[in-house]
Amino acid sequence: MREVSFETIAETVARLCLRANTVLSPDIGIMLESCWETESSEAGAGALQDMVWNFKYAAAAGVPICQDTGMAVVFAEVGQEVHITGGLFSDAVDEGVRRGYVDGLLRLSVVKDPLRRENTGDNTPAMLNVRLVEGDRIRLTVAPKGFGSENMSAMKMFLPSSTREEIIDFITDTVAAAGSNACPPVILGVGLGGTIERAALIAKMALLRPIDERNPDPFYADMERRALESINKLGIGPQGFGGRHTALAVNIDVSPTHIAGLPCVVNVGCHVTRHASAVI
Repeated sequence: MREVSFETIAETVARLCLRANTVLSPDIGIMLESCWETESSEAGAGALQDMVWNFKYAAAAGVPICQDTGMAVVFAEVGQEVHITGGLFSDAVDEGVRRGYVDGLLRLSVVKDPLRRENTGDNTPAMLNVRLVEGDRIRLTVAPKGFGSENMSAMKMFLPSSTREEIIDFITDTVAAAGSNACPPVILGVGLGGTIERAALIAKMALLRPIDERNPDPFYADMERRALESINKLGIGPQGFGGRHTALAVNIDVSPTHIAGLPCVVNVGCHVTRHASAVI
C-alpha cells in the first residue's frame, strides 16, 4: 500500500489547472497551424493565424489561452493500492482547483446554484470523475471546459434500428446549429451507447483523445472520418468566417447498451479543447 497525501494531490491539481489553461496540447497546435496553411478562405485563414499567434503567446507569457478559463473537469484513475492521507480525495481535488484558479488569477466562472446564480468565488467544485484501476499510482487529468462550446452540445435517444448515416447527420446538424458560437474549428467528442449519463461521460472523455488518433475499431474510425468530412462541407469555417476547416476531429467512443436503446451525446469542444495530465 502506497500513501499519497492530500497536499500532493492538491498541489498537482493546482499545477494542472494552470498548465491546461496556458499551454495548448501539441496535437491541437500542430493541426491549427496546418489548417492555417491550407485554408481557402482569406477571412478564415486570418482567424486561424490569430489562433496560432494567440496560443503561442499564451504559452510563452504564461497567460490563459482563452478568457473563459472554464469549469474544472477532473478525471482521476486511482490505483487500488493507494491510501490517501490527510483528508478526502474529493476535498484535495477541490483545494487544488481553488489554488489553481484563485492564486493563478484565472477567471472564476462557477455558481453555487443553477437558478440563483451566486458565484462560488473560487471555481469549485470540480466536476470529478473517478475510476479505480490496478496499481499504486494516481493519474489526474484536468480539462477546463468553457461554456461557449459546452452550450452547443446535444444528446438524442436514437432507435436501436438507427443507422450510422443517421448518427453522422445528427453530429453534423449539431455543428450546423452551433455555427460560430463554439469558436470553430471545433473538436467533437461523441458517446454512443450505455445510458444517458454514460454516453455523456464517454463523450466528454473522447475530447481527451489526441485529435490525430482514430478509434481503434475500423468501423468507428471510418465513421469518424465520414462525420468530419460531412461537417467540413458545411463551410462555417474558422470562427464562422467561412472556409474548409469547421472541425479538427470527430472522436467517437462507444459503450455496451440496452437492446431497446441507442443513446448518443455530442460534446462540443472549441479550438482550444484544453487538458493536462500528471501521474503521482
